[in-house]
Amino acid sequence: MIRKKKLYSKPRKLYIKTRISQENALLIKYGLKNKREVWKALAKIKYFRKRAMDLSKASSEEQNVLFGKLKIIGLNTNTIADVLALNVESLLERRLPTIVFKKKLASTPQHARQLVVHKKIFVDGKIINVPSYIVSLKEEPLISIKPSKKKHTAEKKVENAEAVQIEDKNQESK
Repeated sequence: MIRKKKLYSKPRKLYIKTRISQENALLIKYGLKNKREVWKALAKIKYFRKRAMDLSKASSEEQNVLFGKLKIIGLNTNTIADVLALNVESLLERRLPTIVFKKKLASTPQHARQLVVHKKIFVDGKIINVPSYIVSLKEEPLISIKPSKKKHTAEKKVENAEAVQIEDKNQESK
């Protein structure tokens, strides 16, 4: 069995108060489970920056391929400077729970994450239960919430009232 390598790296200095407070703010703002998710987003941004630096001396066609991929994701980049200016929040804004919350399908980011994990969110007709799923610009309008199978309480009350009326009529006729 081939072991997968880690998708992130821990900070070198674990106890820096400013970094910890920034990460805690991101956890609350985006409804993340733990700091590992922040570190994974940082690693992804670091990868994009490294690719941009490697392509800085390459032809414009190769650079445009990278820019095109980032634009599909929803990151607005036209130059290498734009790629180098990306930050963690720009990538966290494209995660599925964040977009579900921004579309007002959920009341809080944590609620949006719970909807995703509990398989209540459709993207293009497919159930996605991975909170770290990066939503492309094409998929963003196709996000919907799973319809509830339970009947609403108002409908139940109407049905109960109708059933009582029918029973009353049956008893009167006897």
